[in-house]
Formats: sequence, structure tokens, C-alpha cells
Amino acid sequence: MTDDARPQDPSTPHPLTRDDHLAANRANWNDRAAAHSTRTGLGYGVQRFIDDRALLSDVVSFDRERLGAIEGLTTVHLQCHIGTDTLSLARLGARVTGLDFSPTAIAEARRLVEETGDEVDFVESDVASALSALTPESFDLVYTGIGALCWLPLIAEWAGVVAGLLKPGGRLFLREGHPILWAMDETLDDDLHLRFPYWEHERPLEWDDDASYVPTDRPLTATKTYEWNHGLGEIVTALLDSGLVLTMLVEHDSVPWEALPGQMVERPDGEYALSDRAGVAPLSYTLQAVKPAR
Repeated sequence: MTDDARPQDPSTPHPLTRDDHLAANRANWNDRAAAHSTRTGLGYGVQRFIDDRALLSDVVSFDRERLGAIEGLTTVHLQCHIGTDTLSLARLGARVTGLDFSPTAIAEARRLVEETGDEVDFVESDVASALSALTPESFDLVYTGIGALCWLPLIAEWAGVVAGLLKPGGRLFLREGHPILWAMDETLDDDLHLRFPYWEHERPLEWDDDASYVPTDRPLTATKTYEWNHGLGEIVTALLDSGLVLTMLVEHDSVPWEALPGQMVERPDGEYALSDRAGVAPLSYTLQAVKPAR
């Protein structure tokens, strides 16, 4: 979430359409992808992955034990952005395809793996169209990294796409910011403040901000974005309703960025945890669900 929130009654009609939201968010992520992929050390620090061909992203490293052995698994990384987590999965031996709705992100991801030598395919598509862009029931593993679900308006639609992509016996592996974190106002640094909806609503939260969540060498120019929260129960129920079986749900006291500035401490692994309010709220979670074998 960004610094200039404009809260509104989530039950009221919204003047913009779903296509309007998608177009605004795509423009913003095109802008972010260009800023995040700089080789100057800012953004995602992508030069590290070029210089060190064994390096894994902090997000993938955090869950490496929970992820388990993935050598040879046909994998799709949904909402892959510029591909640092995606190539990290490939470095663990998976056969990976990254999917993202931003053409700039896909172009930058392809440029990155050309420089690193990692074998990863990338496909431009939004999540809702993934079953058309990819072959259904062709993946052993669907992977989704942190900060992805808030850009999707309907969690049930996402769960149906995940189930449709998985082979029988395949699994979803997800790490995400906790919906209780997304409901907090990070602009207030004197305490934790619940200000925004915890559950999914038709009307998104509107944001207008020229900064990103990592340091960049310039402000963003496409500043309007639209986001939706989804309660943890809604996410689990959507997966169950899509025929998946929940096999793991672990809540964590940290996130991989300073989500609440002024109230967090950085740990050696790059994760950020609450300082004065340590342990009072979950900040992220890891979830795994399996599609039953026929």
C-alpha cells in the first residue's frame, strides 16, 4: 500500500470499471518495473543476480524449507514482476514459466535471465486470462509471491485459475502479506491503526502515490492504483471451493519490506518485524494447497 490513501465506503458503487482499474494498475506496474530493474543497486538490486549465479531472492529463501524439493517440477509463477523470485525457483531446479500483466515487467524479466543465463520462460497475461495464455492442468506447482493478491478484485476467480492450472496432484504455494496488515494505516507511526477493510469488497481502495516500496532513482509517474483486501478465511474458502485441499497455513510475524515505517526492525534475513508491538499481529503467511489426484 502507498502513503496517500483515500478511504471510502466499500459498499458504495464505484464510477470506474474493472477494465479501468486494470489499466491504471498496469500503467503503475509498467512504471515500477522500469524503476525496479535498474542496475544501479536501487530497486530490486538485480545486478546481484547477474554477479552471483547461485543467489536466491530473500522471498524464496525465507520459505525454502517449506517449499521443499522442486527439482524438475513444471512451475508457473503468477504475477512474477521482473523475475527475481522466478529465476530463484529455476535455480532450485524447477522448470519455470513466469506470468505477469505488465509488458515492461515481462521485457525486464526476459532481459534479466538473458544476462544471468537462467532458463525461464515468461508470458504476458493478467491472472484472469491465465487459463487462455497457458495450458490448463499442465503445472506441478503454482507459485505466488508476496504482495500479489491485493491487485485482484475477486479471490474466488483467482482460486479457480490456480485450480485450473494445476495437474491432478499438483500444489499451490503462496506467501502473502496478511490481510490484517493490509487493513492497517502505515502513515500513522505512533501505534497500529486498523483503518481499511479486512474483507473483500467490490469497491477497491484508491491510492495516489509516486513512491514505491523499494528505493528508486526517480518518482513514479503513473501514480493511481486500485487494491482489494481478501480475508484469510475468504482465501482458504475460495481454494476449498475450487476443489483444493489445504495442507499448510503458517502465519509469520514479519514481512520482507518495511511495511509500517517507524514501527519495525530489520532482521538479518531482510525481513521486517514489529518493534514495540512485537508479536501482537500476524504480518504475513505461507499457504499450501494440493489438487487431489484423480
